[in-house]
Amino acid sequence: MARKKSKSKPATFVTFNVTYEDGTLSSNRRVAVDQLDESYGDALLDLARTAIQDQDNQIAERSNRHRGKIKSIIKV
Repeated sequence: MARKKSKSKPATFVTFNVTYEDGTLSSNRRVAVDQLDESYGDALLDLARTAIQDQDNQIAERSNRHRGKIKSIIKV
């Protein structure tokens, strides 16, 4: 008898590769799906940019090390 396939859970995060103006690359940056609304199309990257900048600001507050400005974001 064949086993039934288990239903996969919906994705809770979307990953992005981020390139900063100083040339550094941050791979697989995760943004929660509830912060993104994919119905906007190109605005998805704008929403991701805002979420990642918020993450960077929170990290900078704790570590006192600021990141440069984001040059580009690519959805993985």
